[in-house]
Amino acid sequence: MTTGVNARTAPARWDGGDRLVGRITAGVGASLLVMSVLHLTHVIAGGSPPYDPDSAGTAEGVIGLVLLVAADRLRREPAQSRGFALGALVFAVVGFLVGLAFTTTSGTAVDVAYHLLGLPLLLLALWRQARVVRAARLP
Repeated sequence: MTTGVNARTAPARWDGGDRLVGRITAGVGASLLVMSVLHLTHVIAGGSPPYDPDSAGTAEGVIGLVLLVAADRLRREPAQSRGFALGALVFAVVGFLVGLAFTTTSGTAVDVAYHLLGLPLLLLALWRQARVVRAARLP
């Protein structure tokens, strides 16, 4: 008897992963790409040196892409991508901390607010993903 479901048509399974981690990772990744475009087009500009909207936009674009790749891998192959997702979240948290250091001293209020909203979400996702990785290592 054929059910019509195969590897290409079956919905992605989470296999013990954390759906919230995937959602936060995708959401913050997408928002970083938006912020990247806004910085690179100088819609969000201002601040004083060492703050540079072009550098901020480049960094946000890279971090956003890494997070979106991690979110996609978590959706498609959760068991195989646990470590990659954890590393991507660590990378994003460090990037947000660096960004926050720049924006609080010389950036715009929009940048500070964005980092203060995004950082707790990333920390929550990092904590939850670390729990998933730890649980997967248990016998």
